[in-house]
Amino acid sequence: MSTAVQPAAVQSVPTHSQLAMAYSVCSGIARSSARNFYYAFLVLPKPKRQALCAVYAFMRRCDDLSDDPSLPPRERRARLEAWLDAFHHAQAGEPTDDAILLALTDSQRRYQIPAELLDQLAFGTLMDVPDSAPEGPSQETGSESSSLVVQYRSFKDLYLYCYHVASVVGLVCIKIFGYRDPNAEHLAERCGIAFQLTNIIRDVKEDAGMGRVYIPLEDLQKFELMPGDLQGTPDRARLRSLLAMEAERAREFYKSGHELIPLVSEDSQPALWVLVTIYQRLLEKIAQKQYDVFAGRVRLSTREKLSVLVKGFLKRLT
Repeated sequence: MSTAVQPAAVQSVPTHSQLAMAYSVCSGIARSSARNFYYAFLVLPKPKRQALCAVYAFMRRCDDLSDDPSLPPRERRARLEAWLDAFHHAQAGEPTDDAILLALTDSQRRYQIPAELLDQLAFGTLMDVPDSAPEGPSQETGSESSSLVVQYRSFKDLYLYCYHVASVVGLVCIKIFGYRDPNAEHLAERCGIAFQLTNIIRDVKEDAGMGRVYIPLEDLQKFELMPGDLQGTPDRARLRSLLAMEAERAREFYKSGHELIPLVSEDSQPALWVLVTIYQRLLEKIAQKQYDVFAGRVRLSTREKLSVLVKGFLKRLT
């Protein structure tokens, strides 16, 4: 990854109008892309909402660079490292005209977000980019001999992935939310695991279509499933039992999310409640559909999210 950058001799200080424009750009990115997160942002005080939008926009740029299917893995890695270099130079106080970097570095200073956490956010997006040819258990399926690759052998391995792509996000968020009890960090880590497990359950079909299986190999074997069983028309009974087990794991981690809420600053508690509630209701909606994630993408409707948001606003006012 990128090397350390020395602080600039003369620190560049953006003007108020530059920062206002930068945060506006980040808010637009979050509003258009953060389907679940943005609802939680809305019940935050404006400065914290702006900071979270800046973090989200940074993550979105990292994701876009890492996931670009038109580029080979090596080029994707190179572009992400160039983006990180630009970020490090902005952190060091060098001038930048990138709106995301302007807003993010301002938020980082304001909320004392550790630089290593932001680097880890970017590193997490690289975990889905193969070094070269995919490795790991696979099964050829279909006439075109496409292969499915099991990304992780055990839940311990999957936990490490979830930590980098989701728990680190939680650790950054609580820096912006504000907290005093150090136990909040452990709870934020576990809350991130719950969110990512929910995403993995919901996206089994979509991920399989891209040749990826995030369900651990040991779990597939427990229910006598092969990677290729997650394509086409899988055995719904065995798949239902497998995903129900993963959902039960997620529910245990969601308990930490609820324990975290009273530990963050009072003005941020409604936002965290909205976020945890939306994701947990998504998981329960999948369960209500008997874990049939192959019939169509399961999601909460705008009306369902707005219902949670209204309750979040009421919590903020009371």
